[in-house]
Amino acid sequence: MAWFIIILLWLGNSRAQFVDITSQTEPDLEERLFGLLLRLKTEKIYDTLLIYGRDCAFPSLASRLQVPTVLVSSGSTNFEWNFSSLTLILSCDIQAEREENYRTLMKLHLARRLILLRGDFQPESVCDFYSKKDQYNIAMVKENFDQFGVVYSCRLFQDQNYEKINFSEGKPIFIEQFRNMHGAPIRTFPVVKPPQCMFYRDATTGEERYIGFVANLLNNFVTKVNATLSMQMELAKNGAEPSFVNVTNWAAEDLLDIGMSEALSSRMSNFDTISYPYLMSSYCFMIPVPDKMPFSEIYMAIVSPPVLIVLFIIFCIISVMLIYIQKKSWRALSVTSVLMNDICLRGFLAQPFPFPRHSSRKLKLIFMILGFSSVITTTMYLAYLQTFLWAPPVDPPMTSLADLRKSRYKMAISIYDADVVNSLNVSKEQVVVLGLTKLRHLRGTFNDNYIYPVTGLRWITFNMQQNIFAYPLFYYSETICVNYFDILSFPLRRHLPYRDLFEEHMLRQKEFGLTKLWLDRSFWVMLRLNHSTREDLSPPLRDDYIEVDNLYWVLCLYFAGLGLGCTCFILELITPLTRWGRFRVLQ
Repeated sequence: MAWFIIILLWLGNSRAQFVDITSQTEPDLEERLFGLLLRLKTEKIYDTLLIYGRDCAFPSLASRLQVPTVLVSSGSTNFEWNFSSLTLILSCDIQAEREENYRTLMKLHLARRLILLRGDFQPESVCDFYSKKDQYNIAMVKENFDQFGVVYSCRLFQDQNYEKINFSEGKPIFIEQFRNMHGAPIRTFPVVKPPQCMFYRDATTGEERYIGFVANLLNNFVTKVNATLSMQMELAKNGAEPSFVNVTNWAAEDLLDIGMSEALSSRMSNFDTISYPYLMSSYCFMIPVPDKMPFSEIYMAIVSPPVLIVLFIIFCIISVMLIYIQKKSWRALSVTSVLMNDICLRGFLAQPFPFPRHSSRKLKLIFMILGFSSVITTTMYLAYLQTFLWAPPVDPPMTSLADLRKSRYKMAISIYDADVVNSLNVSKEQVVVLGLTKLRHLRGTFNDNYIYPVTGLRWITFNMQQNIFAYPLFYYSETICVNYFDILSFPLRRHLPYRDLFEEHMLRQKEFGLTKLWLDRSFWVMLRLNHSTREDLSPPLRDDYIEVDNLYWVLCLYFAGLGLGCTCFILELITPLTRWGRFRVLQ
């Protein structure tokens, strides 16, 4: 019995010591984890804690860190959380995070994660588990962290997929792994579309290369992160057209990492599979320069009806005043005498006319007014005529779709713009739908029977090409557009782990002026790679002399007046002069 009592006392004492050790171990683990979280905050600040799971040391540390904390004990949220990029995720177990909300997952994709391992999980299996979800900022500690102070951090570009870090050492726990990808491939597909992306073969190495303000950006990024480009040309072997639409779809299907082309952003409901805007422009029409007025229409253009009406009124007033002053009576006034006043007709045409010898001052004043009017009239019309003959005026430019409907031009568009153009209420007879390749070829010939949709960035090269021409053929309309606000972005894989590095590189290249340099050199690069030509595509200028056909209306008016005069003369010969006496000019 005594031995039994001694054994019971020994077991009770051992149990008390075990409970005391356990109660001391848990606070020690919390203290070490608290120190680890403080260290992570010094490496890179975090403004939010997101804790998945329960029954671990993480929830109790939230109040001590004085950081906004979200506890998700069930492992998933039912609605979208607007987390920032500085969120730190703490998981009580590898299975604790079971987030199902798609938008929340996208916002937390690049966030740092610290996992408390329980049981027999190995670091390499944990890193493999998260790498399959394209999540690489992973660190983990085991339950004996308070004893050994070992942190396991996942590493991608090395033989062992994790690194064992002693807490007492000064090594960083989370690193930017994708700043040096050690030659890892970046899957892409080029869409040859000058001047964005153009193919050439290196004369020294014989390698296939791509150049352009889109291709250059991706090439520089690959060099910066020490990666390699892997061209996925097999995607186009199934008959798919290598267009920016297909490249955007391939990136959305995770077949590409970054597309070497612009993305189809106009039909996107979200920007998960496209990058931050690289360049912003407009998508409008290049329209032929308005035609010059033909010489045959110039003679009618300088005759303005309101001016003719004013001159006719002045002619009638002067004619009435001349008749009244000469005859001293209103009885001599008649319609024929006023309209067919020989002196006024000659005076207004700047022709000599008989000047009465014994004229009064009033009559002399009327003759001075008549002479002044003739000088002003003939000088004005002569100046108009010479100016228009030297530089004929052009038709007004098109400013709306109503002007397009009245014009002789047709609208050449691609099959991808057909739906948008149909919404503009343009007549189908004026729209010609072509394939993308045919449209680019026709647009490159500067055929001035059509108007073409073109981005503001592409117009830069067209405008520079027109400097070689004898005269410009097209102008860029900013009022007739398919899209007034066109965004050029890159197609990206949905869960691209280095999206932030690529977008940062993109903005820096633009900030340093490299993008502008590439745009300014685009046309000369196109010339060097035979994507453009130095040939003057402008038609030869018309001759500056006037042909007989241009005098059509002048000759018509001349012969009409001559015929009228001959008719009056013949009637005077065959008719008694007394019946035509009223048509005699007043002396």
